[in-house]
Amino acid sequence: MKLRDIAHARSGDKGDISNISVIAYRMEDFRLLQRAVTTEAVKACLKGVVKGEVVRYEVPALGALNFVLHRALGGGVTRSVALDAHGKCLAALVLGLDIPGDRLCNQTFD
Repeated sequence: MKLRDIAHARSGDKGDISNISVIAYRMEDFRLLQRAVTTEAVKACLKGVVKGEVVRYEVPALGALNFVLHRALGGGVTRSVALDAHGKCLAALVLGLDIPGDRLCNQTFD
């Protein structure tokens, strides 16, 4: 299944840093997000775009994960020659991630 089947995303930017929040449509799916949407998965998805560290913060009360992407905007909005200097398309790319399992909140991946 695709991540977009169980979550939506918002993005923002400041300088050469972009952030993407991935928010579960249903709180029951938050555990699945925690297990499947790792920093490694996000970095692999955005390989060649994000040149720095990817940091994940969890916001369980909102059923959300926030990813901070360092060196992701080609130097920043005013310096980048990228078509999407603000990084809005990065959230759409992340929502295309394939994630294992189904929508069951008690799904295990061990």
